[in-house]
Amino acid sequence: MSERGSVSILVVAALAALLVISMGAADVVRVLATAARAQTAADAAALAAAQTMAIPGPDEEPAELARTYAAHNAGALQSCECEPESFEAIVTVSMPVGPLFLVADDRAVTATARAIVDLPAP
Repeated sequence: MSERGSVSILVVAALAALLVISMGAADVVRVLATAARAQTAADAAALAAAQTMAIPGPDEEPAELARTYAAHNAGALQSCECEPESFEAIVTVSMPVGPLFLVADDRAVTATARAIVDLPAP
């Protein structure tokens, strides 16, 4: 019996395993990059909301401004804890990851940010 084709089978199996590992690594990188962008969106939204609470503008609601900043950064505002007469905003933003190679469902990541404006004493 000849074993001439056995090396070909091993090479194909090794290439398939390498392909799956590469696809998994690409998925992890995509999720981590999206998580970083979601954190950026949450940070911007929290800072905008806190600043609006500390220095009110005409007809500006902190939650609406946070929603706008989250949307400008491709995120969706999930919650904004913006207490009146407070200079603290806690914002949660979600962002879709998009299609992944090894996971069939579309996933989303969430990020939370807290911003406090400390005004100087007069």
